[in-house]
Amino acid sequence: MKILVCISCVPDTTSKINFIDHNKEFSKDGVQYVINPNDEFGLTRAMWIKEKDGSSIDIINVGTQSNEPILRKALAIGADRAYRIDEDPKDSFRVAKLISNHILKNDYDLIIAGRESIDYNGCMVPGLIGELTNIDFVTNCVKLEIENFKATACREIEGGIENVSCDLPLIIGSQKGLVEESDLKIPNMRGIMQARQKPFEVIEPESFSSYTSTLKYTKPEEKGEVRMINHENLDELIEILHSEEKII
Repeated sequence: MKILVCISCVPDTTSKINFIDHNKEFSKDGVQYVINPNDEFGLTRAMWIKEKDGSSIDIINVGTQSNEPILRKALAIGADRAYRIDEDPKDSFRVAKLISNHILKNDYDLIIAGRESIDYNGCMVPGLIGELTNIDFVTNCVKLEIENFKATACREIEGGIENVSCDLPLIIGSQKGLVEESDLKIPNMRGIMQARQKPFEVIEPESFSSYTSTLKYTKPEEKGEVRMINHENLDELIEILHSEEKII
C-alpha cells in the first residue's frame, strides 16, 4: 500500500508571535517551528500500518527551504520519501490544489492530513483535497483499520462517535485519538543518519490564481480587569449588567 502524509510546519506554541509590515505579514524572527501535531498523529499511524504490512510512506509539504529540517525529522521518524512544493503558502485552497495536483499524478491508497493546523485552525485542506481529487474523505478521525484495501474508520461527531467504512483510496483528517501523544515517535540516531540518504524532491509550484489574500493580522485583545461582586449582592450585579454593560 502507498501512503501520503501531508506535513505542515507550524510555530511551537511557546513561540512569541509578532507581525510586521503594518501587521500584514507574520514575523518568523525567533520563531521555532515543529511538525503540526495533528499531522504527527497521522504520521505515527502511517508508521503502524507500515510496520504491519510493509507499506511505503511519502510525505509532502507546501513551503520554503526553511521547512526542510522538519521534513528531515519526518523522514527520520520513518517516512520513505519527501516532497516539498517550493512555495510560501498563503491560503488553504492553494495548498490543497498544489497537493491535489501531486496526488492526481501518483496512485496513493491512503492520504493522511491533520484535520487542522494549530496556527490558522482552518480545518479546510484535507476536505478540499478530497473534493479536488474526488476521493472519499473522513475527518476528525480517531480510529483507522485497513484490511484487504477496505478501510474502517471512527470519527468524532457532536455527541458521540460515528463508524464508517469504504474502499480505498481514502483521505482522513487525523487528530489526537488516532494515536496518543505517548505513541509519538522520537527520531533516533540511526533514523537521523538514514534520513540524509532518503529521496527528497523539490517541486516547482504550478501557476494558477489564488482566491484569498491577507489584509491584516491582529492579536487577541488583552483580557479586561476582573470585577468582583459579592455573591449575596445580586441587585448590584443586575444593575451593572443593565446600566453599564448593556447586556440585559
